[in-house]
Amino acid sequence: MATKSQASIFMVFTATLLVAINGDPQVPCYFIFGDSLMDNGNNNHLHTNAKVNYEPYGIDFPDGPTGRFSNGRNVADVIAQLLGFESFIQPFATARSDDIVKGVNYASGGAGIREESGQHLGERISFDNQIKNHRITILRLIFLVGRGSLVATKKYLHKCMYTVGMGNNDYINNYFAPEYYNTSSLYSPEEFALLLVEQYSQQLQALYAYGARKFGIFAAGYSGCTPGMMAIYGMNSCVDSVNSAIILFNTHLNTILNELNTKYPDAKFIYIDAPLQYPTDLNVTDKPCCEVESIDGKGNCSPDHIPCSNRQNYVFWDSFHPTERVSVIDGTQAYTTLSPLYASEAISSLVDNEEGHFSNA
Repeated sequence: MATKSQASIFMVFTATLLVAINGDPQVPCYFIFGDSLMDNGNNNHLHTNAKVNYEPYGIDFPDGPTGRFSNGRNVADVIAQLLGFESFIQPFATARSDDIVKGVNYASGGAGIREESGQHLGERISFDNQIKNHRITILRLIFLVGRGSLVATKKYLHKCMYTVGMGNNDYINNYFAPEYYNTSSLYSPEEFALLLVEQYSQQLQALYAYGARKFGIFAAGYSGCTPGMMAIYGMNSCVDSVNSAIILFNTHLNTILNELNTKYPDAKFIYIDAPLQYPTDLNVTDKPCCEVESIDGKGNCSPDHIPCSNRQNYVFWDSFHPTERVSVIDGTQAYTTLSPLYASEAISSLVDNEEGHFSNA
């Protein structure tokens, strides 16, 4: 007789085979919250310097410049592909009814946990406002998947994947931009990190209240090693003071997620860390692939300039954002880290099917 663990392994394997055979995604829908690392067009029609719907952005993307801060796909695109979605998750700004059933991308370049983060760049959709946009989506889903029932809609959302990547702009475009913000004079790095994660926790719990149960939370990136931040500080290597502050944030974030897992046993909050190392041929780490505008807080590619040809060797596309190759590596690792979420959903679907079969026998 098979043991319980052997049966579980068999069910995971069978569920994976069913996904491959049927071509169905491993979760029914995928919702994305974040900043420019995830944005795929939500900023295109905003009055902001944080938008990139022009060449050479998208030079390696099938649709050309779409508003992605990359030469090609971003990390959310990679995760969506690995989850088995046939098309990329659409931005909230343009998503139609048949799109939102599969998920929505709410991410916005310049957005932060705090409302004021990135405001000197212009309009952006803060995390609080992304959550408000998700509520609008839920009201639409009530009639698309819930047949008028909020309870049924929430049950549908319980099965969906939610990834959140926030905090980068709270440092790059807030705490370490004293010419625009006073947070660094009001709070020590430890105090600011605690302040951020406390607000972040409340925001994640708001998503939980709306029906989210499967969370993948990205750690903030080591922005002290970006070409933009090194240029601002006039250094040729990583800015340790910046990275140290971010490490504090990530440490407290991990603690908060553990607390949320205890508080909400019917949900799973998974911490997604950055890869420890990249392939050795990704050896251009201190400068962007494209020619950038002057370092004034944007660090975007200059319009219509020809970028480097050996993009596969560059970590950074512009002054702050990774190349598509790095996003593929990061997205693949994130997908692997998230496996308890989509594997459990595949098992649940398989069990439901088996129970339905026996009940009709």
